Amino acid sequence: MTTACTAFLGHNRFASGTVAEVTQQLKRAPQDVLVLVFDDRTGKGIDLDTRAVLPPPEEPRGRGRPKLGVVAREVTLLPRHWDWLSHQPGGASVALRRLVDEARRTSGDRDRVRSAQEAAYNFTSAMAGNLPGFEEAARALFAYDRRKFGELIANWPPDVRDHAVKLAFADQEQQP
Repeated sequence: MTTACTAFLGHNRFASGTVAEVTQQLKRAPQDVLVLVFDDRTGKGIDLDTRAVLPPPEEPRGRGRPKLGVVAREVTLLPRHWDWLSHQPGGASVALRRLVDEARRTSGDRDRVRSAQEAAYNFTSAMAGNLPGFEEAARALFAYDRRKFGELIANWPPDVRDHAVKLAFADQEQQP
């Protein structure tokens, strides 16, 4: 329920905030107008039911060590991987956590850029796929060319343009 999202009426931004906040704001939207809501993290469209009464979010309580936030899930590995893990100090769990932390340190920036590009592409495909310069803008987006991207979308509706830039280049300060 704390997912950040943005709602659009046509090409105009109507509401932004958590799912609960946007759902409340959508109750005031005109009934005869199509409203599109996008997850700000992924750029994908989401469905909201404005008729629903949203209960306060509850903290999920599961097994394990809740103070550490441990989550048990299944991992499928080949026998040679399990063999290697069994010989690591601290066991398989410690070795896997160490490997994941190292991968996050070494590729964190690259992963954040890729996620931002995908979110911006998902959003622009839905909202601007038929607008002039979309394909060229998509190429500039995946080339991480902020200047060219900004030039190509300069004539798009302001709210669509600004949200696309926000999703794609949140890690940079200046606007195109």
